[in-house]
Amino acid sequence: MPAFLLKFECFFHVLMLCALPDYASMLRPMPFNALGLAPELLQALKPKSYPAPTPVQSESIPPVLEGRDVLVSAPTGSGKTAAYALPLLQRWISASLAHLDTPHTRARASPQALILLPTRELAVQVGQTFRSLAVHLPKACKITVVFGGVSINPQMMGLRGGCDILVATPGRLLDLMAHNAVQLQGLESLVLDEADRLLDLGFQDELSQILAVLPARRQTLFFSATLPESVLTLSQTLLNKPVRVDVMPQAPQPSVIMQRAILVDRTQRTQLLKHLMTHEGWRQVLVFAATQHACDMVATKLRNAGISAEPFHGQLSQGKRSQVLADFKAGRLKVVLSTDLASRGIDIQNLPCVVNFDLPRSAVDYTHRIGRTGRAGQAGDALSFVSPSTQAHWHLIEKRHAVQLKLEVLPGFEPTEPVPVADPTGGVKGLRPSKKDKLRRSF
Repeated sequence: MPAFLLKFECFFHVLMLCALPDYASMLRPMPFNALGLAPELLQALKPKSYPAPTPVQSESIPPVLEGRDVLVSAPTGSGKTAAYALPLLQRWISASLAHLDTPHTRARASPQALILLPTRELAVQVGQTFRSLAVHLPKACKITVVFGGVSINPQMMGLRGGCDILVATPGRLLDLMAHNAVQLQGLESLVLDEADRLLDLGFQDELSQILAVLPARRQTLFFSATLPESVLTLSQTLLNKPVRVDVMPQAPQPSVIMQRAILVDRTQRTQLLKHLMTHEGWRQVLVFAATQHACDMVATKLRNAGISAEPFHGQLSQGKRSQVLADFKAGRLKVVLSTDLASRGIDIQNLPCVVNFDLPRSAVDYTHRIGRTGRAGQAGDALSFVSPSTQAHWHLIEKRHAVQLKLEVLPGFEPTEPVPVADPTGGVKGLRPSKKDKLRRSF
């Protein structure tokens, strides 16, 4: 900045500080103690992890504290978990203090708050956040996390006597309800976290069964990275005059996440991945594939080439998935092959690279995938393998994200597959080929 502009800026700030007593506070983010949180919760907010409320926290915490329903749209990594965990713990403190002199059986018979999430990993992370924020509470808050893929018996034992806050995946919660291990008639607050993923992953039936047994009078909170029509329709049914909070996602900064696209034949992608790992010097890479089978196959090929690699998907046991994540975070694994299971909520510090072995079906998932790298201001690379048959889909992703990347062609990996010819009637309603037409053409 030129010297005269710097002097003018300093003069402007001095002038504003003299003219407006509140100007200094306008320059600083709102502190957590301005949101009406209890001292015990403020004590748990470590400055390094929670320097100041994020936009979604500052806008969501006050209405949740008031007991109002909220509908929140905010991107992954914006602080959504603390945005509902802090006010729900505050409401639990108020309820527990109100029952100091009387038998308080409601919280033990039925949880005060239920948080529903689509995956085991997210459930574990949310449970850890609740426990870290509740460490200084005047009374012990029983926070229980339940999910499928592991034995149900220890979870049933853990729910004996009830709990105060229950974090669950829908399928396992229904199993526990069928065993009469949990009662929800006294529930006061329901949170649907990653609501769009809950519906995308086919939890509609499970949600309907759970909602059918919940009390009609309750607080309902929707937190979602996106608001597709399915989420909006469900919110109109469940929410009562909700407060709407929309936090616009920040586009990845080129200086933080370097995006690249490489044109390569589908049959050459594994070889290209091995070539890049050698020549780019990646110490770790998270690779996204479209199917569980592809994750298993590519991981096997990499191991055969002497590269430590493991798959990570929903068919693995919870113990195996936990071990893979632990080994990856500790640096014992060089490559993890994952489906979109890991595209949200999994935070791996200093991850240098993400590779889209298969392009995501949704343009929104592209953002979540590449967001696993370049976190906390660290630099990261995000590469996408584009084959001739997926060029059209890649251009759609570019259009949705308002980016345009040069399709690189690396020596030795020049594509030879032909680009499919678009059907001239494919976009005309009524003239699209039917399934029978496609089947006939295949013979």
